[in-house]
Amino acid sequence: MKICIYGAGAIGGYLGAMLSAAGSDVSLIARGPHLQAMQENGLELKIDGSEIVTHPTCTDDPAEVGPQDFVIITLKAHSVPAISQPLQALLGPETAIVTAINGVPWWYFYKIGGKHEGHRVASVDPDGQLWSDLAPERVIGSVVYPATEVIAPGVIEHQYGERFVLGEPSGEKTERIQALSKELIAAGLKAPIRPRIRDEMWVKLWGNLSFNPVSALTGATLKTMAEDSGTRAIIRAMMIEGQQVGEALGVNFKIDVDARIDGARNVGEHKTSMLQDLELGRPMEIDALVTAVAEMGNMVGIDTPTIDTVLALVIQKARQAGCYGQ
Repeated sequence: MKICIYGAGAIGGYLGAMLSAAGSDVSLIARGPHLQAMQENGLELKIDGSEIVTHPTCTDDPAEVGPQDFVIITLKAHSVPAISQPLQALLGPETAIVTAINGVPWWYFYKIGGKHEGHRVASVDPDGQLWSDLAPERVIGSVVYPATEVIAPGVIEHQYGERFVLGEPSGEKTERIQALSKELIAAGLKAPIRPRIRDEMWVKLWGNLSFNPVSALTGATLKTMAEDSGTRAIIRAMMIEGQQVGEALGVNFKIDVDARIDGARNVGEHKTSMLQDLELGRPMEIDALVTAVAEMGNMVGIDTPTIDTVLALVIQKARQAGCYGQ
């Protein structure tokens, strides 16, 4: 089985190191000093007090590795359109594309059934490029739970978690998804297959939708936002609106809002990825996490006033910082 990880940063590098250490045929697509360090010294993973150094194939040119059985995209959502054409070199007739990406994916309405079947999410795929280039029938969904960090070029530090939840958009337990799950489990990861992958996506999206933009506006950590009555109320209102949108689209929420907020609080003094991107002057992942939910709310006739307000503020904040391209 040939696996290529497109975007071997914190999550992709961790995944690549675990697979490589277990003997999988894995290649990594990366760039810049991080790529150079991996090519020269291998990929180092700091985990559980030890260090693992592996030497997977690392390149910035997908054509060098050719068609794969699985391509796992571990980029942020706004970076995916730029790689949809280079990624074609990795695709054979049966290649599956695994979207290990936060937020609402471009293929969300593929195989969902009902009146919204085949709908395009304009905020993440405005011209249908991704739907066309990365055919939704190739897709396997994934929800990523590990926390990792690139602490130096070529060096990944694992902080917690090892779960990559998998699911076919159709909910089927196909041969390909079972094969992928077994490969990830053999590498020491948790890779459960879920028949309702969108439910899993919303559990994580629920937090990203609310905590991320509020953190970017306030500079606060998860614990601080959850314990402050004012920011907690805003986050709670956003999550309730998000739940109404999700339920209108058939999503089942297995925990309640306050339990979800308390779960984020228990992570502690952690900065969200959106706040980290703002502080580092990097593009902020606003559209897939927030704009898409507002768009889907409008589609199903659910008002999202708190989401809309916070969205307007965080977009303006991001534009002022040069971290939003629209």
